Amino acid sequence: MIDPTARRTDGESVRIARDVLCAGATDATVCLLDRPQALAQALRRRVGRGRRVVIVGDDRALLRAVRVLHLHGRLAASPLAVVPVGPGPSVAVASALGVPTDAVAASRAVLTGTDQRLDLLTDDTGGVVLGALGIPAPPARMWWPTVHRPRRRLRVEADGRVLADVDRPVSGVSVRAAGGLAEVVVRPCPDDADVTARATSVTVSGPAFNYRANAVTQGPTRTRTWTVSPDALWLTVPFAPPR
Repeated sequence: MIDPTARRTDGESVRIARDVLCAGATDATVCLLDRPQALAQALRRRVGRGRRVVIVGDDRALLRAVRVLHLHGRLAASPLAVVPVGPGPSVAVASALGVPTDAVAASRAVLTGTDQRLDLLTDDTGGVVLGALGIPAPPARMWWPTVHRPRRRLRVEADGRVLADVDRPVSGVSVRAAGGLAEVVVRPCPDDADVTARATSVTVSGPAFNYRANAVTQGPTRTRTWTVSPDALWLTVPFAPPR
């Protein structure tokens, strides 16, 4: 499934990906999408029966596919692969997942790679997170003394256990899915020891905050809950022989 933004951004990489994939899989079906929103309908028609879905596009196209498949309970129905096409920042998520950003290498990985199960973070608005998410401290204004720089005052709960509350500032919070659970790290301010936990769900609330996930800043919001879906994503990555 070829995202229209990829065709406009780097038509040559799209052509290379299509040629390599069709040469290596004679039963491949090419779907040229005329608009990003057409991906959802195309996925509903074609996912299933063990056929591999290949997204040719940037991180937004990959995330759009993951969201649609997750929403319809079909994320685990067949392997999902991606050939990243776009400038470096626009394919940072795919790269972090271990997918080559070169069109030839990524296409060959689709044909010869291995299918890896990955945990997924989902939130209470229907969003998905591939990789880690972070809530950084707000940037300090240049004229404020260091000791007076503003810090986040957040309540962080892991399966109901309070890791931080609004009465004490924190300099950052990070969450990532690993081993079927969310790994949570709260960095207090001043420099006390980090507070860590593993949980099935994490809720952050307090004054309006932004968070960074999928390589973009999202929010502001006053509360968000993330839940781990173990082994939810079946992603094709390059085969790595055992050492």
